[in-house]
Amino acid sequence: MKCLFLGDVMGRAGRAAIIAHLPKLRAEWRLDFVVVNGENATSGVGLSAGHAKTLLDAGIDCLTLGDHAFDQRDMLQFIEKEPRILRPVNFSKSAPGKGARLFEATGGRKVLVTQVLGQVFMKRPFDDPFSALQTTLATYPMGGQAQMVIVDIHAEATSEKMAIGHFCDGRASLVVGTHTHVPTGDAQILPGGTGYMTDAGMCGDYHSVIGMEKAEPLRRFITGMPKERFTPATGEATLSGVYIETDDQSGKATKIHPIRIGGRLQQATP
Repeated sequence: MKCLFLGDVMGRAGRAAIIAHLPKLRAEWRLDFVVVNGENATSGVGLSAGHAKTLLDAGIDCLTLGDHAFDQRDMLQFIEKEPRILRPVNFSKSAPGKGARLFEATGGRKVLVTQVLGQVFMKRPFDDPFSALQTTLATYPMGGQAQMVIVDIHAEATSEKMAIGHFCDGRASLVVGTHTHVPTGDAQILPGGTGYMTDAGMCGDYHSVIGMEKAEPLRRFITGMPKERFTPATGEATLSGVYIETDDQSGKATKIHPIRIGGRLQQATP
């Protein structure tokens, strides 16, 4: 199976890049499944129902969220009506929506997608990500109920993301990090057959400070004093993420390749 995972969509520039590039990529690469983290797609904080619809219409099979899952208030209701959107599985048990779901890909094949929030350096104490993943992966074993298993680890610490990758090795097709908006150069297949990359990066304007216009972040770093709100950068965005191919029988990754399209981080594609 061929899958594309794209990192955090950042504001208007990120949405525009998805709309411009994804339909063509789906056709040219014959993608079976596409997952995109969309939690910064609306003004850099959260995802609105309207922007979610626009992104899904561009050819996304599943949108994951993150710690800003419900910063846009209409997502509280919309996520209950739209099964293609997932919030973190270790969010509050009273939160709307689901943190894991079995999707249907091309040819009737099944794909499990789940997202988990890290705990290290995060602002709120979420439930233990390892226990949450243990339950989810046991319920949908790779090569059994699911021909592909995708884990989005939304976290600050690279060490925690790496630990999740090894924890899931042999039980997931892909473990990929999101949240920090900077793509890492460590795409690999772990010994048990799990594709891994510490961070997918963002779909946004890289002439910025992790997707935000530079002036206000620079002011705060230099003076320690805020003056204005952060606003997403609006230059040409780069699509950043990872492409994987898996074996349908085992669910294990057979190929993994970082993706950089458009903007400032051009890179060869599969």
